[in-house]
Amino acid sequence: QLQLVESGGGLVQPGGSLRLSCAASGFTLDNYAIGWFRQAPGKEREGVSCISSSGAGTAYADSVSGRFTVSRDNAENMVYLQLNSLKPEDTAIYYCAAQRRINRALCDMNTAYNYWGQGTQVTVSS
Repeated sequence: QLQLVESGGGLVQPGGSLRLSCAASGFTLDNYAIGWFRQAPGKEREGVSCISSSGAGTAYADSVSGRFTVSRDNAENMVYLQLNSLKPEDTAIYYCAAQRRINRALCDMNTAYNYWGQGTQVTVSS
């Protein structure tokens, strides 16, 4: 069964850091671009970041650029999202998703993703 599982969320004070992980089972991630998305209460889901299947291409939402960093370890079948300088407005459920793409150097947060994880809660509060 194809599955993505996020972990690493939690409660952190403003200015703090977290590292989210996305683990795949049932398939190998190195053929998939991975997107990170988040949804805050009462808001629509939004794209946060993505990374191409090769790792050569990345993209970030303006709201997180310079604070968040996406990376991947295809050998370990893992993708990570480092969250630094967290703000209360970063509070949301964070999801990772996988998208099969022919071009291994590109990713796009604005296209459909094939597989989704169940999410991990990030709460930024003092």
